[in-house]
Amino acid sequence: MPKELPANDPFATLLGIEMYEHGDGYARGRVVVRPELMNPHVTLHGGVMYSLADQSMGAAVYTRLEPGESCATIEIKMVYIAAVREGTLDCETRVVNKGRRVAVLESEVRNGDTLVAKALGTFAIFPIPTQRPPSA
Repeated sequence: MPKELPANDPFATLLGIEMYEHGDGYARGRVVVRPELMNPHVTLHGGVMYSLADQSMGAAVYTRLEPGESCATIEIKMVYIAAVREGTLDCETRVVNKGRRVAVLESEVRNGDTLVAKALGTFAIFPIPTQRPPSA
């Protein structure tokens, strides 16, 4: 049975990103294109595609974490291939390599059968802090 992903993600909810499939080193997410996600040129804002890839990468590496570990994005290189004006974007991500402290992932973002973006990401892997820092 696949490891359960964290349920509460307010940013993904805000954008409408849904993680709908995941397994060992693998995750798929989607977002429906809607008017409030468009840029001034009436195409999907690139940040939405980036966020979809980031979310999917986090989910994929999460499936490989040991108990007591967490992860965070170090960097993502995103290549935008085609503009998007409508439809549902689907992002498929796989872990390319996972070491003790760093994971490398790759994603493909599609709108139907059309490849619209590719991404290569690096994520840090670290122990979950046992204490929260004091509030300011």
